[in-house]
Amino acid sequence: MEILVSPDPAATARRAADVVLAGLARRPGRDPVLGLATGSSPLGLYQELGRAVAEGRADFSTAHGIALDEYVGLPPGHPEGYRQVLLREVCDVIGLSPDRLAVPDGSATDEASLVAAATAYEERIAALGGVDVQILGIGANGHLGFNEPGSALASRTRVKRLSERTRRDNARFFTGLDDVPTHCLTQGLGTILGARRLVLVATGDGKADAVAAALEGPLTASVPASVLQWHPDTVVCLDEAAAAGLRGRQYYDDSAAGLPSR
Repeated sequence: MEILVSPDPAATARRAADVVLAGLARRPGRDPVLGLATGSSPLGLYQELGRAVAEGRADFSTAHGIALDEYVGLPPGHPEGYRQVLLREVCDVIGLSPDRLAVPDGSATDEASLVAAATAYEERIAALGGVDVQILGIGANGHLGFNEPGSALASRTRVKRLSERTRRDNARFFTGLDDVPTHCLTQGLGTILGARRLVLVATGDGKADAVAAALEGPLTASVPASVLQWHPDTVVCLDEAAAAGLRGRQYYDDSAAGLPSR
């Protein structure tokens, strides 16, 4: 696991973009598969990837995008449904074709159909040959995707109930808490671990406790993001505020200074 600390969110986004592009470059001769997270954490990263496209340093026209999760029960085209969010924040920014964006189907209302949608999503990821680089954020309670505390470390894509803390955190995107869905379809922790490279982006002091617990605490279902410790190619991109709780900061800085280009 590599932990890269930058002075501020803008520098963090630039560094994370370099890490993502380096990871995608490891698989020449095939259409790259990029795992996409929503939320505020990766927005700067997506802007930096868009800048790389504009400067001729990247091309996502043949890439596939794989969403981490989707709400259950929102009507098609809802502006806060994650397909719509990713169309705005990723496809329009980096030139990813909407036809190459896969999002779990949360439109069903019965359990059997949602289970079938989860299975189909796992099959879709497998048919693409797996995810090359998975972009991740981290929740204030340590959730990864919508894998809330207590999620099985080997879990696959499935229906999950959102914690009230997560619903409150996401209420800012809706007209109020009552409009935030109670359930979602999310890639499982085991699904996420199947990506060849994981890139976590976290900024701000509101993420400092979760980051410290995930990176330096025990591997535990109580902190779903602690599974990052288990992956052979995890790169964590933080700003100073998000890194404030790390005890091993000096070692991480020394290690990063001696690394070749990622």
